[in-house]
Order: sequence, then C-alpha cells, then structure tokens
Amino acid sequence: MSGNFKQYTKKNGTKAWMINSMYLGMDEYGKQVRITRRGFATQKAAKLEANKLINDYNNGDLSKKVPNSSFKEVYELWFDSYRMTVKETTSIATERYMRLHVLPLFGSTKIEKITPKMAQKAVNDWASKLQVYKVILQYVTKICDFAITLKMIKDNPFARVIKPKAINSEKDKDIKFYTLDQVQHIMQVLEMRSARTNQSNKLYYYFALLDQTFYRLLAFSGLRVGEALALTWPDIDFENKQLTVNKNLSQTKNGYVVSSPKTKSSNRTISIDDKTIRTLKRWQLKEKELLFSNRVKDCPIIFPDLNGHHLNRQNIYMRSSRIAKFANVPNIGTHGWRHTHASMLFEAGASMKEAQVRLGHSSIDMTMNIYTHVTDKVKSQTVEKLAKYANF
Repeated sequence: MSGNFKQYTKKNGTKAWMINSMYLGMDEYGKQVRITRRGFATQKAAKLEANKLINDYNNGDLSKKVPNSSFKEVYELWFDSYRMTVKETTSIATERYMRLHVLPLFGSTKIEKITPKMAQKAVNDWASKLQVYKVILQYVTKICDFAITLKMIKDNPFARVIKPKAINSEKDKDIKFYTLDQVQHIMQVLEMRSARTNQSNKLYYYFALLDQTFYRLLAFSGLRVGEALALTWPDIDFENKQLTVNKNLSQTKNGYVVSSPKTKSSNRTISIDDKTIRTLKRWQLKEKELLFSNRVKDCPIIFPDLNGHHLNRQNIYMRSSRIAKFANVPNIGTHGWRHTHASMLFEAGASMKEAQVRLGHSSIDMTMNIYTHVTDKVKSQTVEKLAKYANF
C-alpha cells in the first residue's frame, strides 16, 4: 500500500500528500474500484484516511459501485429498472426526453459534479423551450435520488430548484377544432362520398364507409384516436346505446399493439346518440360483408383495414388530411376531433365534470384548459359576426 502515497507540490508552492489510485476491490460489474484523495499535511494523515476508507468500503459504508460514474451511466442503470414498471409507450417517451434534452447537457458529466447551480440553469433552459419541462425535471430528480440510494452522491442537486412558469407554446395557444356547422358539412360530404363511390371498387367503397362511421364516432364520442382504433364490437352495447373504453392502440418499438388505456380515468363507459348507433350498426353489417368478400372471417375489430388488421395513427392522420381537403375545411389533425367533441359538449351546456368524465381526463385542469381555449375562440368568432353584421 506504500506505493499509493505520494508527495506533491501545490500551486502555492507548499508540499502535501495524496492517496494515489488506491485499490479497494471489485465492483458488481467486475471493474476495479480505486480512489484518489489529496490535501494531506503528512504521509501519516494520508495513511490514516486510507485505512478509514478501506474499513468503510468493507463495511458497506462506501459505495462499491463504479466511483465517479457519469450521469449517463447512472441513468442507464436506473432506466433498466424503470422501464419494467411502466407501459412501453411511457418508457419510449422517457427515453426520447432524456436523449434530446438531458443527456446533451449532463451525459458525460460525473454525477457527483452536478451542482444545484448547474441544475437550476438546466431547468431554466428547459422551461424557456419546453411546455413539458416539469416532466423532464421529474425524471432527472428520480435519477439523482437513485444515485443517492446507491451512495454515489449525498444530495440531489435538483431537489430544491425553483420551478419557472412553463412557456405557452403555439400548440397550447391554438387548440384546433371544428365548429358545429363544419362538422355537419363534413358529415354530409362523407355521406355523399360513400353514396357515390362505385361499389365494384371494393377498396374505395370500404374506406368511404369506414370514414363516414369513424369520424361520426370521433365527433360524437370524444374518443382518443388510439381508443377508437382499439375498439372491438363487444365494446358496443347497441341495446343500451353505450360504448366501453378499456384499451388503446399504442406504438412500441416493434410496431402497434393493443394495451391498457392511457390513464385510469380513461377506462369509462359513455352513452352514444341514436344516429351514431345506427351508423355503427350499418357499418357492422357492411364491414362483415366486405371483409368476408376479401376472405377475412370473424374480425372483432371495429375499424380494421380490408385485411382485418389494425389501422394505425399514421393511416388515420393521412385520411384526416385528405378528408379536410376533400371537404374544403382546415386540417385539424386527428386529435382536433376530440377537441371538436369537447366544444360541442360545452356549447350544449354540459358541465365541466360531465365533460371530464366523458373525455376520460385524469384532471379537471385538462378539461378546463380546453374549455378556456374553445370559449375564447367562440367569443372571438361572435365579435367577428357582429362586425360583419354591423358593417358601418
């Protein structure tokens, strides 16, 4: 052990002793654990500290993990356990947040070198660019708590940061939805389109009928697109005019799979209006007939492709764009239909709580956010109508 102690000259010219790369043992990965300490006045003081470190290490008071681990190394160790506790879609989102916003800042930094000042600067930067910065803060806080558990650090540098106000992104400012008149127009266009489509062209006829049913359901149910695509016929109670949401079509690294709903509140049963029920009944018969003619039997999916497989979000997004162009209305994407249903609920006089339950929001704040934007836009349109009417 004597070779581990060296005398060196400090910047001010004085002499001091150091523990130089002293071997303590092997970590759980089979790597050597070594320590270096500086600033001892005498060799004896350095040896006393070395003996203490050896005892602490053997007693488990000094971490046997790789010393001076980088933030990325700790994150990867944490992520291996974390991804087993959440849905794959959640772990994919977490991994994306870390890859894009955290690892470029802290990936190569030794975790013990991250200071509260560095943490606050990072949080300020995230808050200035990202509306969801608090989600990222939540993850890095958990990672540093994990490092504390492993005795890599003593304090969490992110534990007491000041949380700035999140930015209002353009996406948040401009919630897209169709007015009731636009919805009526689109439904009429889809009905005429399916009526005029040549039935001998099986593919075009199939999707003309599917569009008519799918977008009617979105407009009058408020379902998320993934919820609608995961629906099966047993989810529809035609007699009681109800629809049960108990699954979601989620994207994974290996494609799309049917999984549990987005949140606990997403599990719900909602009532469906008479015309939508009739539209679904008609579609059920036509779908079965057209799939059978394509050699597909006993398909339980309500909105499959012509081969009986699940459509995915990209398919529906492209269909939404084409329908908007065909009906000569703005393209609000697919999620805009959910906002459309919310706006129709509010205009019909539904309470905030009723809308929250029907939409499956986990927090009424989410419902209120949509309500605020919808009513603001309606107020603006009312003023525009008045200005056009009183044109003097």
